[in-house]
Amino acid sequence: MPNVVLFLRAPSDAPDRYESVFSEAGYTPLSVPVLETVFVNLETLTEIVRSGSSQYGAVIITSGRACEAWSKAVEVLKNERTPDEESDWSSTPFYVVGKSTQFSLKAIGEAHPDSRFAPLDIRGESSGTSEQLAKFIVSDLETSPLPKGKRLLYLTGDKNRDTLPDILHAGNVELGPLQVYQTQGSSSFFDDLNLALESSAHRESHIWWIVFFAPSTAEFVAPFIRHHFDLHPVEHAATLARRDARIASIGPTTSAFLRDNLGVSVAAQALKPTPGDLLQAISAYDRARDV
Repeated sequence: MPNVVLFLRAPSDAPDRYESVFSEAGYTPLSVPVLETVFVNLETLTEIVRSGSSQYGAVIITSGRACEAWSKAVEVLKNERTPDEESDWSSTPFYVVGKSTQFSLKAIGEAHPDSRFAPLDIRGESSGTSEQLAKFIVSDLETSPLPKGKRLLYLTGDKNRDTLPDILHAGNVELGPLQVYQTQGSSSFFDDLNLALESSAHRESHIWWIVFFAPSTAEFVAPFIRHHFDLHPVEHAATLARRDARIASIGPTTSAFLRDNLGVSVAAQALKPTPGDLLQAISAYDRARDV
């Protein structure tokens, strides 16, 4: 009797490593996206792009979502008359983290080859982290200082570490942050969960594993999961072996949140956020109970 493993996360590009590893081990994996990204302040960003780089000496973009926000602004403005020189962003440095972000920005220029709003001067793509990028920016600005009175436009989401701003502040680089996207619970999660459950034939005869990846998502999905499963209160942990669902988590922080905040007993915990570590934890629990 195969065990079904429900991953509370969006699958990555095919083939998804979690799904592949568990399929190879004889489990039936299912993934249900928990979060969705929505864009915010796009009108403000569009106006900044329209007005040009007179206030900003460079732009910092550290995620694909921020690239997409800039692309949306360019798309809105594409039918406007050709901007004057003050609206020209083509010579403005855009600092990015990683090749993927660089590629996304280049795609804007390829889609709008005649637009002065599209980024052309892209730097820092060899930086793998925000810390590395911040150090690169400080070094780069030592050789090419910003014009007096200009800041760096920093496009952010709703969850940002202070590492980059702190390093730039220490380097006397002034930021102008603008949040352009935020992450929230998926508005379609309940329907997506129902579809996933229906897709697993004879699910009542299966033993289910439900994998929680982070405290924030656990709090959001718990009410929906309880609609279908008994999440096994901590005080009933001794009866876990024959309940409908078993709970697995990634890391001690998520486990502690499930136990202390949601009153859920965790049967298996992956010490590292890898498919192999998660499989080891779950399969060890199953072997101990001859499943």
